[in-house]
Amino acid sequence: MLSFPKPLDAKEEEALFTEFRAGKKQARDLLIEHNLRLVAHIVKKYAQPDRDNEDLISIGTVGLIKAVDTFDEKKGIRLGTYAARCIENELLMFFRAGKKSAKEVFLYDPIGTDKEGNAISLLEVIEAEEEDYAGQMEKKEKLSILPKLLEEHLEEREREIISLRYGLIGGRELTQREIANRLSISRSYVSRIEKKALRKLREEYEREESGFAVT
Repeated sequence: MLSFPKPLDAKEEEALFTEFRAGKKQARDLLIEHNLRLVAHIVKKYAQPDRDNEDLISIGTVGLIKAVDTFDEKKGIRLGTYAARCIENELLMFFRAGKKSAKEVFLYDPIGTDKEGNAISLLEVIEAEEEDYAGQMEKKEKLSILPKLLEEHLEEREREIISLRYGLIGGRELTQREIANRLSISRSYVSRIEKKALRKLREEYEREESGFAVT
C-alpha cells in the first residue's frame, strides 16, 4: 500500500517556495513529495478495475510537478488548489489520448466510479476542463446530435433516465440513487437501464460518425 508524507501547512509551504525560488532543489522535491497524497486522492475518481492505479498516480504526479514549477503564490491561492486542477488536466489528457488512439471517442464512456459506485463518464469530467477552441467545437458537434439519438433510438424510460442522469432535464445531473427515488424503482434497475441506453447511444453515435446512419 502506498504511503505519502502529510500535507504542508501554509507557513511550511510558503517557506519551501521561498527556498525553491532561491534555487534549492530539495525544497522543490519536498513540495512535490508532500502533495503526493493529493494525487492519490484525485486518482481514486478515475480508478478502473483493469488499470494499475500506480500508473495513474505516475501520470497525476506529472501534473503535480508542472503545478509546483509554474505556481505563482502571488495570486493568493494555495498550491493544493492549483495543483488539483493541473493533476486532473494531466489525467484527462491521458484518457483523451487513449480514446483517440483507439478511435473510440464517446462522451458517455465510463472512465471510473464516484464514491457511490456510480459510473463517471468522460462528459461529466470534461466539462470541468479548460478546453481550446477546437475542443469546444468538437464537443458542440457531438452534443448537437444527442436530441435526435435520444428521440429515435431510446425507449421512453431509457430516455427519461439518461436525461435525468446527465442533466438534460433541468440542467442538474442526478445520481442513480436520486433517480431511483424519483421514479420509485431500485438503483440497480436504474443502473441496468442506463447501461443499456448508453450502449444503444454509442452504437448509433458510431453509425453517425461513420456515415452509415439511416435517415
